[in-house]
Amino acid sequence: MGEPAKKKYSVGAIVSADLTVPDASELKDFYAQVIGWTTEELSMGNDPSYVDYVMKDAEGNWMGGVCHARGANLGIPPQWIVYINVADIKDSVEKCIQLGGKVIKEAFDNKGNYTYAMLQDPMGAILAVTHEVDE
Repeated sequence: MGEPAKKKYSVGAIVSADLTVPDASELKDFYAQVIGWTTEELSMGNDPSYVDYVMKDAEGNWMGGVCHARGANLGIPPQWIVYINVADIKDSVEKCIQLGGKVIKEAFDNKGNYTYAMLQDPMGAILAVTHEVDE
């Protein structure tokens, strides 16, 4: 879901967290009221018929997103997914498989470079790995 403001993330840092649900429009206000986040609409480029929501803290910093389970998120069950910064996404995917995990989804930019990979650990928990660099 879009990209948070660029800053330097150390390897192992949580970059963002997204919640994917059948109706993000209905649920975004729950998190805004319970947590105190503000919401910002994010038009889903390939399908302008809907928006997902960027969730921001009191200072306006990107904290994550509440997303519809459609488009790129089709088939993702309702859950929070943390995006963790790794040194090399491909290497992390290979290690995941070697250690008994599964690849749930891989995403690439238009040059064929990984943007993230959604993985399942051997116990069934889901996480995503990404590589955010200081720009």
